[in-house]
Amino acid sequence: MSDNWFEYEIGGNTLALSAPGLTAADTPVPYGTAGLQLAFCVSVDDVDACHEVLTTQGVDVVSPPTDRDFGHRTLFFCDPDGNLLEIYAEI
Repeated sequence: MSDNWFEYEIGGNTLALSAPGLTAADTPVPYGTAGLQLAFCVSVDDVDACHEVLTTQGVDVVSPPTDRDFGHRTLFFCDPDGNLLEIYAEI
């Protein structure tokens, strides 16, 4: 995806390593967190459905569903510990 992105296929999973910077307001890793981002691949329709559920439940969304130039529709939010979570679909 970029010079700062590396992927390793491990069985049916992908481990991706990258430098922070996808969201414009990346903040320092909160003290006491794992300092990681977990991403979950779903269908395109499920990205928007997840957004609706999260907002209904009062979860602050970091970045609403967005079509990215690298071929993903993404949704970002944080867990209660401040770890960044991503729901995405390949488009």
